[in-house]
Amino acid sequence: MEEQDINIKITDREGVTHDIVAPTDMAMNLMEVVRSYELAPEGTIGVCGGMAMCASCQCYVESDTVLPEMQDDEEAMLSEAFNVKENSRLGCQIQMTPEMEGLIVTLAPES
Repeated sequence: MEEQDINIKITDREGVTHDIVAPTDMAMNLMEVVRSYELAPEGTIGVCGGMAMCASCQCYVESDTVLPEMQDDEEAMLSEAFNVKENSRLGCQIQMTPEMEGLIVTLAPES
């Protein structure tokens, strides 16, 4: 299988947009990408470790990227989260796959 990096844009909580090259061969999710590039202060994102049990990695999807369908635990978590919009998703539930090329997201404000 060919290794493929994808280009995504992440706007941090300060409103700064970062062009990120994310590997698709490491089974990383969006929350882990944000952490590895330190786009959010330590302890403010991925607090639950990517189990969809907190909303610290909530983001707003700005591109037309087709995302995996929302699972029940993600939906339940977002129903209790703050600052939720129509395009809210939990970053830990968005895997970095070749299909995510061109993904554009904005990190939701800290609740």
